[in-house]
Amino acid sequence: MFYHKKEPIHAVNIVESDPRFAQLLLEQFGGATGELSAALQYWVQSFHVENAGIRDMLQDIAMEEFSHLEMVGKLIEGHTKNVDQTEAYKSTLFAVRGMGPHFLDSQGSAWTANYLNEGGDVVRDLRANIAAEAGARQTYEELIKLATDQGTKETLVHLLTREISHTQMFMKALDSLGKLTDPLFGNIQPDETVALYYNLSTDGNGKDERGPWNSEPSFTYIANPLENHS
Repeated sequence: MFYHKKEPIHAVNIVESDPRFAQLLLEQFGGATGELSAALQYWVQSFHVENAGIRDMLQDIAMEEFSHLEMVGKLIEGHTKNVDQTEAYKSTLFAVRGMGPHFLDSQGSAWTANYLNEGGDVVRDLRANIAAEAGARQTYEELIKLATDQGTKETLVHLLTREISHTQMFMKALDSLGKLTDPLFGNIQPDETVALYYNLSTDGNGKDERGPWNSEPSFTYIANPLENHS
């Protein structure tokens, strides 16, 4: 059962409408990193999960993402309302589509289920979700830099903040499974090359960068893969 209360989870106030900025906001309505993508991704994932607590978390966050979709929709509506005679409006997608949100990204490409990243393994899904939240946070950060309306900016800061919160939740869920930093999951054991690092790029001067990603104790560094594994 779904219950919709006609009041957004966070107040949306717009002082000065800007249809060109509304077109940028479409990225978070019908774009790859948008709220619809996140809501559907987490909701579908919840049906794969046997852990009751993680399933409940995914469904709670999915519902919050739907509320965020409503907030972005209200922002787009407010920025395109009563400005249809302006040159700014006529230069946007709304001139053809009409005011309010549409399931398009900022370039006019239609939303697609290809944006969703979900599978049948809870560890894989939670890691995909961390990446999804990072993409959304980056988009919101760029939108905040471009926003000139203070009320809009405050709403976007709230949305960015919640992306960080969700990231922490997904990380805690992974940690509860003992998989926050463990790259191994599933039932197939890796072969003997799992701890090898192949040096397959060079700066032209024979200098190779070293770090914890290619050093002991986690990895054996293969300086010349052609020589060692010809």
